[in-house]
Amino acid sequence: MAEYAIFQTGGKQYRVATGDVIKVEKLDADGKIEFDQVLMVGDKVGTPFVEGARVVAEVVEQKRADKILVFKKKRRQNYRRTAGHRQFITVLKITDIKA
Repeated sequence: MAEYAIFQTGGKQYRVATGDVIKVEKLDADGKIEFDQVLMVGDKVGTPFVEGARVVAEVVEQKRADKILVFKKKRRQNYRRTAGHRQFITVLKITDIKA
């Protein structure tokens, strides 16, 4: 069993170890999910992916991230706009790394 792995999902890369809890872009999944786009496991580096490697995770919850405020302003033009945004995220608990 490897210490850690680097995998990609949602256009981003995550470094995880067994037992980690991470937040990723929204995934349409319940229960267990497997990621096969593993870039690195321990000291084994893929080209681009490690052959046969998997990261197994369990979906903890589907929720929305904290609100971010978007503020636009043009000086001396009396132009101000404020908008808020909350991204949909999936919280995962890494259960296993298969090399």
